[in-house]
Amino acid sequence: MKKVKVGFVTVSDRASRGEYEDLGGPAMREWIGNALVSEWDGVSRIIEDEQSLIESNLIELADSEQCDLILTTGGTGPAKRDVTPEATEAVCDKILDGFAEQMRAVSLQYVPTAILSRQIAGTRGACLIINLPGKPSAIGECLEAVFPAVPYCIDLIEGAYMETDEAFVKAFRPKHAKKPGA
Repeated sequence: MKKVKVGFVTVSDRASRGEYEDLGGPAMREWIGNALVSEWDGVSRIIEDEQSLIESNLIELADSEQCDLILTTGGTGPAKRDVTPEATEAVCDKILDGFAEQMRAVSLQYVPTAILSRQIAGTRGACLIINLPGKPSAIGECLEAVFPAVPYCIDLIEGAYMETDEAFVKAFRPKHAKKPGA
């Protein structure tokens, strides 16, 4: 069975210059480490808030690195430099609105400013790309809300088969969905 590959992209001018410690990237990596029982490798990037740079990194991670899942953190607010959703939409074949709707609904339980979040999710080939908030606690809350659908989504786009630690997060697959080789 193919090993799962996950890309982690922190979008932050300050973190990319070393002026600010990247907390989002490690938070995403730790969450995935707790969630997956499948063997997996991670590829991490810290880049500036530049749309062309975000696009090129997403394309490279999806196409060249062959990531099954790419998680981004940062750049999803209303500030002029926040362009992660635009970059994500530009490189995706399909946008999956339900991810964004669910993440905002969950985040609104914690902070009223969640309505300012513009994070999206979509597919590029056999890769699912999900924009997450920048705050580590919000990253966990959003992943907990949407991750039950992630493994089956990746099945549908013909990415690697993902198994989760059901004590941490339970993936949902329809009864008719079969494990590869079964």
